[in-house]
Amino acid sequence: MNEYNLTSFKEGKVLLFDKPLRWTSFDVVNKVRWLIKKQFGIKKIKVGHAGTLDPLATGLLIVCTGKMTKNIEQLMGKEKTYKAKICFGATTPSYDLEREINATFPYDHIDESAILKVLPNFTGNILQKPPMHSAIKKDGKRLYEHARKNELKEIQPREVHIDRLDVLNFEHPYLTLEIECSKGTYIRSLAHDMGKALNSGAYLAGLERTAIGDYQISDAISIPQFQERLEQHQD
Repeated sequence: MNEYNLTSFKEGKVLLFDKPLRWTSFDVVNKVRWLIKKQFGIKKIKVGHAGTLDPLATGLLIVCTGKMTKNIEQLMGKEKTYKAKICFGATTPSYDLEREINATFPYDHIDESAILKVLPNFTGNILQKPPMHSAIKKDGKRLYEHARKNELKEIQPREVHIDRLDVLNFEHPYLTLEIECSKGTYIRSLAHDMGKALNSGAYLAGLERTAIGDYQISDAISIPQFQERLEQHQD
């Protein structure tokens, strides 16, 4: 029995996607919705995602259909695991490569022992300021809308929880970390704050989400794979 049938999508499915680089999370949702509607000749189907990934991030994105969209909040609350590539010696306004470098800093003094000394400062419950170029709302507008108009807003730090920070690789000026953290953690802010803690600057050069709770990137599929499975559907 083909599990990619209309009844299963309406009853509710949890789909795991490997989000492509430069796609927004909504791009994935819109593409999945369009493909389902086209395949089955229907006008409406509920589709939503459980946890935004920035356009420059890749990796695991949970997409729910039909009645499973009611479980999105619960799925969003699960712990997340990321593989992050941090570049020392420079900063950007967005804390990642979405914007151009706006300042450079010395970084030759940073070595692995210095990194290991500051990592404990970023584990457990920590206070973190979201990037100005983020989708959080302030005064009725997204922060990135304020940022585009050069409206500087005071952002209150938020408490997040980071369970684990493991060094996977360090080759000047790049540090690769595996991070296990709570909902609402900004890895871009973590990169920025680590640069400051090491008397330098830093930005997020790459990010992949590898797990959400028990859901793993190894079980995720691409958009073309999803389309292929849909087209193999037989009534």
